Amino acid sequence: MSRLLVKPNGKHVDITPASAGWSYVGFEIDELAPGETISRETGHREVCLVLVSGKAEVTADGLQTGVIGGRMSPFEGKPWSVYVPAGGSFEVKAVTDLTLAVCSAPGVAGSRPARVISPDQLHQETRGRGTNVRHVTNILPEWEPADGLLVVEVITPGGHTSSYPPHKHDEDNLPAESLLEETYYHRLNPPQGYAFQRVYTDDRSLDEVMVVEDGDVTMVPRGYHPCATIHGYDLYYLNVMAGPRRTWKFNNAKEHEWLLKG
Repeated sequence: MSRLLVKPNGKHVDITPASAGWSYVGFEIDELAPGETISRETGHREVCLVLVSGKAEVTADGLQTGVIGGRMSPFEGKPWSVYVPAGGSFEVKAVTDLTLAVCSAPGVAGSRPARVISPDQLHQETRGRGTNVRHVTNILPEWEPADGLLVVEVITPGGHTSSYPPHKHDEDNLPAESLLEETYYHRLNPPQGYAFQRVYTDDRSLDEVMVVEDGDVTMVPRGYHPCATIHGYDLYYLNVMAGPRRTWKFNNAKEHEWLLKG
């Protein structure tokens, strides 16, 4: 199995900078039953809690959300999320069955307060055309306040490609390109489906193709990283990105840029 593919361990996924062998992105998935709780100190990392599905009560640095959430599948509408700064803490109590994503990156303690990110605050857009159409929901884009985190959801219809034409963001070379590590948390609808993701560099020193199934996480330390899902199965993924500077500037694979013309 590819070292870039992380399978869930029961109801849990935990990717840290140490386990990934990089410097910025952390990603965790917790599957909670009603009444179960998790709590964390954020330490030197800022956190974005994304309710992938289900309802919960969140307490974060004195902020009490009450019951938030609503969708029972990541394929149903926009998510609820909560931002928690570095140097803080949070507790999440599941009200229903809950799939919770804990997205993290280095942060500055006390730089901003905890806040709820409600569905009506989220910007959505459709990208691509033909069989490259996909639907994007920006949860924590670069125009919203954070220290390092960028968080986005994408739904790719069955038989379509996504993160395509292939692009990369692995050079700290602004304004041309930013260096961003990235994780993909994949879900399939119906869940028995599968999709493909390739991660590769121009010199092919990294070149791995992965079959991704419901609940898998892929890691993109560098290189291009297109996805494709098979007919009949829609693909959802939650992206977390972070790097030395908080901006998304990418370069397309030159041999495939013709796809953007006309």
